[in-house]
Amino acid sequence: MKQTLVTKTDNLLDEFGHLKHPGYAHQLVLKYSRKQVKASKIRIKEWDYYFFGNDQYGISFAIADNSYMGLIGATFFDFQKGLKYDNKKILLFPFGKLKMPNDSMVGDINYTANKVKFKVKLKEKTREIFIHFPNFYKKKPLTITLEVHYTNKDSLVIMTPFKEDPKAFYYNQKINNLIASGEVIFGEETYQFSNEQGVLDWGRGVWTKDNTWYWSSLSTILKDGSSFGFNLGYGFGDLSSASENMAFYQGKAYKLNDVDFGLNKEDILKPWNFTSKDKAIKMTFTPLYDNRTDINLVFLKQDAHQVFGYFDGYLQISKDKKIKLEKAFGFAEKVRNVW
Repeated sequence: MKQTLVTKTDNLLDEFGHLKHPGYAHQLVLKYSRKQVKASKIRIKEWDYYFFGNDQYGISFAIADNSYMGLIGATFFDFQKGLKYDNKKILLFPFGKLKMPNDSMVGDINYTANKVKFKVKLKEKTREIFIHFPNFYKKKPLTITLEVHYTNKDSLVIMTPFKEDPKAFYYNQKINNLIASGEVIFGEETYQFSNEQGVLDWGRGVWTKDNTWYWSSLSTILKDGSSFGFNLGYGFGDLSSASENMAFYQGKAYKLNDVDFGLNKEDILKPWNFTSKDKAIKMTFTPLYDNRTDINLVFLKQDAHQVFGYFDGYLQISKDKKIKLEKAFGFAEKVRNVW
């Protein structure tokens, strides 16, 4: 598979709104601006999504400006009890009013309305996160206070065009092996987060209307104390310049080729079999909990299975390095959006 590594700084889009450099990178070397987009403004999608946790409990939260609809949301997972609690504040027609930063490492997020708060303050080596829902679930409030540290030198950045629309693109960064410390207060219960592993999914783009994607993420510490993570995915866009598959070992990126998730579409909770044509990937993913979303509105449809569970197997990340995983906690998902 062709893998085009982009290293030189440039604008993401040309004067016609077309993606200039399809491929992948380790950092956001290309400059994104909502003002560069030449497609219909209603097609622009911008979001920041985080997950931190373990196989006992976890927290995810997101802020999104999808032009005709915005979202401020959080979900608390109790994996051992098989329960989730979530709340989403829907915003109508933001069209850029959330002022999502053009770069994951530059610009704070500061949203407050009706006592709901979503704040991300960037510092040199950390980011401080504060999220508050006064009435999160059955009148119970939720407060998230976390300090997030970076551990990897590299990240996965992908610049994906779409064959069916030259003005459509996806500019995405996944930052694995983030470390979160702090607390989550849900009602009268306090959950301590002490060096919990997690990921940031930073996405900016112009999407076509109907898409299906497969995404899997893992951030963990191996038995020898080394940090390890991966980002695996496929299913949308023109991938002729690069896949979005990458592993991270001791902070350094290792590019991977193809992957197939091998899920049972009739029973999502049966084990998945991750494989690749070059035999660099062979893992069994055993589901623990299916975070199911089924939305069917006039202007929006989402059919999503975000499945949390355990990975066992190996990834051959280089000629002389094979990473073996035993009951490593992560997630894998299949999502169809009509938006």
